[in-house]
This record gives sequence, C-alpha cells and structure tokens, in this order.
Amino acid sequence: MISRRSFLKLTGLTALAGLGLSSYAFAIEPRFRLEVTRYRLTPPGWPAGSRPVRIAAIADTHACDPWMPLSRIEEIVSITNALEPDLIVLLGDYIAGLRRFRTAAVPIGDWARAFGALRAPLGVRAILGNHDWWTEPEHIRSALAENGIPVMENDAERIAAPDGADFWLAGLGDQLAHPLGGGRFGGVDDLPGTLAKVTDDKPVILLAHEPDIFPKVPERVSLTMSGHTHGGQVNLPLLGRLVVPSRYGDRYAYGHIVEDSRHLIVSGGLGCSKLPVRFGVPPEVLLVELGGDAPVA
Repeated sequence: MISRRSFLKLTGLTALAGLGLSSYAFAIEPRFRLEVTRYRLTPPGWPAGSRPVRIAAIADTHACDPWMPLSRIEEIVSITNALEPDLIVLLGDYIAGLRRFRTAAVPIGDWARAFGALRAPLGVRAILGNHDWWTEPEHIRSALAENGIPVMENDAERIAAPDGADFWLAGLGDQLAHPLGGGRFGGVDDLPGTLAKVTDDKPVILLAHEPDIFPKVPERVSLTMSGHTHGGQVNLPLLGRLVVPSRYGDRYAYGHIVEDSRHLIVSGGLGCSKLPVRFGVPPEVLLVELGGDAPVA
C-alpha cells in the first residue's frame, strides 16, 4: 500500500509533469520547433526514371504576434530556400486563426513580402485557405501577386520540368469560403472545371487547402497536396488527435494517404488556429520528391 508521503510526492510530480507538458505545448512546440518532413514517391502517371521534381510546401502560417511573427516567417522562408526545391507551393491560411490569444496581427503586406523572398527554378504558386477568404481575400491575392506569387483558383498551369518531365499544377478554390451559418459553408471550388483546363496526358498535381475534396479527386490526378487540418494540432499518446477539422475525422488528418491508387499528402502546417497550442504535431515544411528512383507507389 502506498504511503501518504509517497502519494503526495507522486501527486506533486504528476502536477509538475502536467505543468511542464502544458508549457511545452503552449510555448515551445508551436513557436520554436520547426521540422522538414520528406516524402519520396513515384505516383501513378508520373514518368519513372526521370530526374526527380522536388516540391516544397508551406501551409497554415496563420501570421500573428507572438505565435507567428514576421521573424518566424522569414526563418521559414530561409529554411525552405535552403532545401533548393524545384517548385514551392503555398497551401493557404496565411491569416491568423487566433483572436483572443494574439497580441497583434502581422500586416498582410509584411508577410507577403517575406514570402516574396522564396526562390525556386519552377517558381512559387499559392492557393487561398478558408481563413483568407473569411478576412480579406482580394487584399491577400493582390499582395501575393505583387511579390511574384500567383494565386491559383480553379486554374491549371503546365509546368516545364527538367528532362522533359512536364506536369500540370492545378489550384482549387477554397471549399469553406463562405460561412452560411449553422456550421455550413459555401465553397468556391470547381474541381471538374479546374481539371477541364488540363489539355494533355501529362501528370497532374492538385493543390487543395482542405483535404475533404479527396474522395472526389479522380485517378487522373497523380498527387493531391493539402493543409488545413494542422494534423489535429494536438496528438496525445493513447488518445490520439483530439480535434480534426474535417468531416472525415482522422481519415485525412495528416501525412501520406493512399486510397484506390490515389495519393494525398496532408501537411501538419506551421501555425495555430483556435488555441496557440501544438503537441505531438510540430510545425513543418514539406519536401516532396517525385520520380527519379523514388519507389513506385
């Protein structure tokens, strides 16, 4: 039987451990950790044996002080450039998703100029996320464009890749653009119209902020890349991901998902929404290598 002294000691240690974990989740992981998560694959329809195409992806920065200040965004840009990707894609939600837990917003022009320092031979492309649509979509679109980053919205562009391994990059409009009340949303997404702009048999990479579109994505698309979920933002041992903003729950929460030979990669993102806390889902930049000697998926 445990003694009173041992019980009090255990209780105190448990409280200290809880306090330490809380401090880590609120102060350390969301603000100071940053990882590069790498994927290598040759998805269906991608030319095997060609020079690999390396795509870096930045998702869900949610710019605000003190959790995602301009200096943090500049650090993310520097780390992304150091990866020397062929193409860089921005997957939306540049605007803060925090209201009561931020000291100030980072002006749109400031973070857009920071992203303007991104460099890749095949360029930088962006899509908008739901938080961008809920605030100032036109201002965000123009600020990115002024810094050399086109925003793709239900559009497709043929990219001339090295060694003739050309591919199409398609950007889908946001699926939650217009709140309708009662937890319902109207989207500006047009998947059939977007893919109708693909005019040959080259592979297609689809950028879609929310991964919930994936069940509707045809096999014609080699890879879909998404953000939005933050990987649940909190992933606890035994309990798992407590909240995932998806009608499919954990199904498209995070990582490389394969369904019926169709491929989806969901980024855990960089910033925070609702609460300034991350645990077990450290902020990440993606580096996806397609083709070359990567395994055929």
